[in-house]
Amino acid sequence: MTGGTFDKEYNELTGSLAFKDTHLPEMLRLGRCRLDVSIRTLMMIDSLEMTDADRALIVEQCRQEAETRILITHGTDTMVETAHALGAAFAAEGKTIVLTGAMVPYAFGSSDGLFNLGSALSFVQVLPAGVYISMNGRSFPWDRVRKNRETGVFEPL
Repeated sequence: MTGGTFDKEYNELTGSLAFKDTHLPEMLRLGRCRLDVSIRTLMMIDSLEMTDADRALIVEQCRQEAETRILITHGTDTMVETAHALGAAFAAEGKTIVLTGAMVPYAFGSSDGLFNLGSALSFVQVLPAGVYISMNGRSFPWDRVRKNRETGVFEPL
């Protein structure tokens, strides 16, 4: 978990979006997930606030992880940049790493987060070693994807 819109909540007192706790356990429960997953929160930040040091931490945590299949929830604004950092670091490491996120916070009820999480869980199990972005039922190799900021959709390069 790194934060992003996926885990934002609406603060009724300030009218702003902020982080409290991750929604991932609830989402897995609601989705009736039967996979054995381990959840680790690395940070809870907006991806626009993510620094190179934060990306280095993500890379290092993935490197230290014994699991060969890793799913990362991430804000969509800089997901491609983090995928590039991971892709450069894991070119021949034999791990499958999938990043996913949401355009609408899960707490809003009309979020794409639950669908994206389910799709990403499927992709991380079946894709060959490499780094990918999974959004809206599609998967993209880390070096052949962009976020179209006009349409809010990830698309191939």
